[in-house]
Amino acid sequence: MRRPAGNRGWRRARRALEAARTLAESAPDSSVVLAYDAARQACVALLAQQGLRPTTAGGHYAIEEVMRAQFGPVLTAFGGLRRRRNELEYPLYPTEEADEAEAAESLGTASEIIESVAKLLPNLGFF
Repeated sequence: MRRPAGNRGWRRARRALEAARTLAESAPDSSVVLAYDAARQACVALLAQQGLRPTTAGGHYAIEEVMRAQFGPVLTAFGGLRRRRNELEYPLYPTEEADEAEAAESLGTASEIIESVAKLLPNLGFF
């Protein structure tokens, strides 16, 4: 029988969050994007814990939809991080950028998501 793989993904998310913290002052845009990626990795860890994995069909939005459907309000902040990441990665305006305050807020949100995932992981088994 295969063992759930959520803890490994959760550890990856924690490392990504720490990397995002180191960039908050010097590269706030990158920090926001990496904070989102950390939150995404944590959400993917929940899927892995259940024996599931995202595919390229639907992309990151599919992860948001699954998180909302399975976990409701606990992980709704993920959607906001995802949308802001898209704005920074694919800007409508050339002046679109994040500042240190936004990086700090994104780090806090990603940290809350990762902490919530840590509480959920032990309670999940294969889907």
